[in-house]
Amino acid sequence: MKILNEPLASIRLAARLLIFFVISFSGHSQNVNRGAQVFELHCANCHNFRDDGIGPQLGGLKGIVDKQYLLDFINNPKALIDANVARAQDKYKKFKSYMPSFSHLDPKDLQDVIAFILEKPSPKSLGKKEKIGLENPIKAGIQYSGETIYLKKILKFPFTYTPQVNARINKMTFHPMSKERIISDLQGKIYLLDDKDQLTEFLDISQHFPNFTNKPGFATGLGSFAFHPLFAQNKLFYTTHTEPEINGPSDFTYGDSLRVKLQWIITEWTLDDPHAKVLKGRAREVMRVNVIDQVHGMQEISFNPYAKLGDPDFGLLYIGLGDGGALEQRRGFIPNNPEHAWGKVLRIDPLGRNSQNGKYGIPASNPFVGKKGLDEVFAQGFRNPNRISWLKDGRIIVSNIGQRHIESLYLLKAGKNYGWPLREGTFAIDSTLSTNTVFPLPKNDVRFGYTYPIAQFDHDEGNAIMGGFEYTGKAIPSLRGKYIFGEIVRGRIFYIPISEIKEGTQTRIRELKLQMDGLPFTLKDLVKANKVDLRFGQDAQGEIYIITKADGNLYQIVPSK
Repeated sequence: MKILNEPLASIRLAARLLIFFVISFSGHSQNVNRGAQVFELHCANCHNFRDDGIGPQLGGLKGIVDKQYLLDFINNPKALIDANVARAQDKYKKFKSYMPSFSHLDPKDLQDVIAFILEKPSPKSLGKKEKIGLENPIKAGIQYSGETIYLKKILKFPFTYTPQVNARINKMTFHPMSKERIISDLQGKIYLLDDKDQLTEFLDISQHFPNFTNKPGFATGLGSFAFHPLFAQNKLFYTTHTEPEINGPSDFTYGDSLRVKLQWIITEWTLDDPHAKVLKGRAREVMRVNVIDQVHGMQEISFNPYAKLGDPDFGLLYIGLGDGGALEQRRGFIPNNPEHAWGKVLRIDPLGRNSQNGKYGIPASNPFVGKKGLDEVFAQGFRNPNRISWLKDGRIIVSNIGQRHIESLYLLKAGKNYGWPLREGTFAIDSTLSTNTVFPLPKNDVRFGYTYPIAQFDHDEGNAIMGGFEYTGKAIPSLRGKYIFGEIVRGRIFYIPISEIKEGTQTRIRELKLQMDGLPFTLKDLVKANKVDLRFGQDAQGEIYIITKADGNLYQIVPSK
């Protein structure tokens, strides 16, 4: 019997081992699948496995980076950077910002997402060609102009996002009737601010749209707003906001097989009373747009403030629509197509009804009407046209946030192509390689017909551009004739002289220093955060305001004492 039992025992042992390996493999697969879900939810907005984005690409880390390091970094990146851990310091120096801590995640989820990350191969193993790009595309730095601006703190906005205990103040202009300042929070609220600096809640968009979302952040939520130029007569007001995935039929799609991360919606509000301090009225959906990721969405809508009744541009709504993060998802064909809406500045007549969906009008003067291209497109070739503003002379400036190297300002003109995703500023991108690398323009570049920036800087100077305004106020004569703008992350304030703006050449950028209460300071020191999240506002008198979204504070540029 003993002899007979030995093979039986061997069979049983082999069966147990087989079951163990099957269970182990299944468990591993399940863990990696869960890790993919966690990555998609919490990491994909900043990272992928091929190109750097907001943060580094994460392919090919297996055997190079220790699991424990990844776990420690995800739990508390600032601690490793402050402790001068070499790899953490290297990434901080490259990306010049701290990744937020994810210590609130379930420890099992952290292990699963690390298992998922370590499965991903290096981009080099995906067949990428070797080609050396430009490490420092713009060698000349931005110099201090010798001028100082003085800030006065106006107020701190109410907290609207409990987990991070902050506000996400994003845009400021003025109400056309009362001339009060009107300011939006990405988390869904719009406020009126009177001349005594008292706030009134004008609108909470989350109370009107059950599918409204301001998560996972990174420019989701209440994107922008604008008053129709005939607001006093027609009482029309416009907003943009995000909803998750597909909550309604989209007016613009890019293929049924590709995911939809969010939808951007333009809403027209007809107010009961144009003088009301609280919005009451009815809402009408104007446009709904799918986007493949949560970044580079519909950050700006605006009417030409200088157009008069009867002018061709009067009452036409300009819409800045980014590429939706398409390039980070290796979907460059989405913005690189004149028949697509993404990576474009659109222009519509909200009072018309000759569009495909019958909810707005197509201006006959739009450059692609009757030609190959989307009728709504005014200009193309943008990654993230986050702000659109008009100069008094009628020219339009668009600020465009770049990918890995170049931040730029453009003169917006009908039918022009500003290059993205094949150009970044005055540099070329090779679409077969990493989009984080830029190259000199080819010798035959003129044949492609791209239009280049009027001003640009690289990431030695700042990480993301924020458009501003021409100063048209009276309080500070030294700012007249200057277009004021800045850099989002470090909070640097710049200007270019309007008299020097010329298409086809890059205007030299100057920096303005800051003082408040008689002392010099930087916005980064003031907010005590690693990302200032700079924004600009302008009131009815043309005076300029500075918003630090990181701490929800509003400041006005004032005369020196």
